[in-house]
Parts: sequence; structure tokens; C-alpha cells
Amino acid sequence: MYPKAEKRFVSINRFTIIILFLVITAGGIVRSTGSGMGCPDWPRCFNRIIPPTHVSQLPEGYEQQYIDGRAKKNQRFAKIVDFFGYADMADRIRHDESLLVHEEFNAAKTWTEYINRLVGVIAGFALLFSAIFSFTYIKSKPSIVVWSVLNLFTVVLQAWLGSIVVSTNLMPWIITVHMLLALVIVAISIYTFFSATTHRNKTILVNYPSTGLKSIALLSLAIMLVQVVFGTEVREAIDLLSAQGTPRSTWIEQVGNSYAVHRVLAYITLVITVLFFYLVKSRFSASSLQAKYAWLILIGVIIQMLSGIILARFAVPAFAQTTHLVMASLFFGAQFYLMLLMSKLKR
Repeated sequence: MYPKAEKRFVSINRFTIIILFLVITAGGIVRSTGSGMGCPDWPRCFNRIIPPTHVSQLPEGYEQQYIDGRAKKNQRFAKIVDFFGYADMADRIRHDESLLVHEEFNAAKTWTEYINRLVGVIAGFALLFSAIFSFTYIKSKPSIVVWSVLNLFTVVLQAWLGSIVVSTNLMPWIITVHMLLALVIVAISIYTFFSATTHRNKTILVNYPSTGLKSIALLSLAIMLVQVVFGTEVREAIDLLSAQGTPRSTWIEQVGNSYAVHRVLAYITLVITVLFFYLVKSRFSASSLQAKYAWLILIGVIIQMLSGIILARFAVPAFAQTTHLVMASLFFGAQFYLMLLMSKLKR
């Protein structure tokens, strides 16, 4: 039995993980519907807590006002980029006029982005309470406190990066970093959940005969992360083609090498996942948590492959874009948790 305070932390941590995946889902919908600039400012939307529903509700000359505000923020961000030694990138942020192009008001896109932000706020509070409640482990398991507090600072960084995504008009590489940082936040939350649940309950930790399972789990996770990077590059290329008015049916063939690498990595991931599933099923009982998560990642990779095929064969439909992103995130989470189960098992 968990003490009441520990049970409270486990509950809020579980809730946090669910909300984080909802944030990623909302972000996927934002991207697939082209709603990323639905709110031209941050953290408010058109400087309002509740965004407008019609263009008549916007103040006169609002376009230039937000362009000027974004330009100032970009100048500050360019200094940070320059400080880390990326002078060429900083120069582009300072002088690329396309980063300040205004997008016409669209109520549907505005509210899509606004709902995405609301879910993000809920996730932020969930992480805050997770950090507060983690102090119940300050003596018995201090690593839970360290990682929970670190995750709180990470989500603050993520929120700031979200504001930069808006101010730079969805600059591609920043979106990629934004996505990867979201996965880092998910991974930390899963790790603290695992540490808390196994702190007193050791029943899920069972013996297994081969240390090779951990290596396979790590390899699969590493390949998956590389695949995510190339997947975001594919998405960035598609965004550019869309903005240029390129016919949707030709997007995939014009993406280039990023798509080819992404597809090859997908097949490698499929092979490793099937192999890993077989090895786990042969070493663990069907009722074990390890076997159940092996099933989850197998189902996840199949859905992921099917959504990728639909994207490639049917001119990148919006619903498949969201499905592909969400399944990639869920697949990552399940893989990471299964890796933890392998790395912590008793010999």
C-alpha cells in the first residue's frame, strides 16, 4: 500500500502524462489544419483572454502592432542564437522578412490554436503540482524530486519556445526543437511515474534471462528519435510546399531525401519492434506488464506504418497527419516505459 502522500503524487503524475499526450494531439491538429498562427501574439490571443470570433472585434491596425511586437522578440531571440555561435542563423532571424508576414484572421484557426494553448496551460499546472507533491520523496527517493522540479523548468522553457515559434512565424527548426522538447517532458514524467510506482511495489520487477533486451530497447528508442527528427523535416518541407501553392498530390515526391531516410528508418523500426515483441513474449508471461507493453508498441508501430502509407498514397490528408504525430508520441512513450522496465529488472 502507498502512503497517502505518495498515492497523491502517483495520481497527479499519471494525470500529467495523459494531459501531455493531449497537448501533443492538440499540437498535431494545429499543424495539420495550418492554425499555428491563429493567435499572432503570446500568451494571450489577439491580446485577449478569450479570443475574438469575428474580424470586426479586432482593433484597427492590429496587423502592424503584432508584426512590430514579433520583430522585437525576434531581435532578442537572435542575440541568444548568436551567443551560442550560430551567427548565420541569427542573421536570418534578424533580416528574413518572411518571418513577419501577417496571416489574415480566421476564427476557426484562432480557436484551434487557442484550445491548444488551454490544454498546454492545464499541462503546466499538472507539472507544477507534480513538482510540489514530489517532495514527499525528498528523503526516501530524492531523484523523483530532482526530476520533477527539473521537468517544471523544462516546461517553462517549452512555453517560452512556443512564444518564439509564434514570433518567428513557425520557423521550421524551432518547431523541430519544440517537438523534441515535448518528448523530453513526456519522458521525464514517465520516469518519475515509474520510479514512484516501483519504489514500494516491486511486483512488476521480474527476472529475465538476457541483458540483450535492454540493448534492443535502447537501440529502438534511439532510432525512433532520429526518425522523429527526419519526420519533422518532412513536415517542414510540406509546410513550405503548401505555402508556395504546390499541388497537394505532388508534395511527397518533392520533399526530397528527408522523406527517403524517414521511410527507411520506419521499416527498420518495424523490424526491430517485431523482433523485440517476439523476444519479450518468449521470456515473460502473458500477464506481465512487459508483455502488455510489448503488445502496445507492436500495435502502435502497425498503426504508425498504416498512417504513413496513407500520407504517402493519398496526398497527405490532414487526419492522417495528426494520427501519425500522435501515434509517434504514444509509441515513444510506450517504448520508453518498456525500456525502464527492462533496465530496472532484478537479475
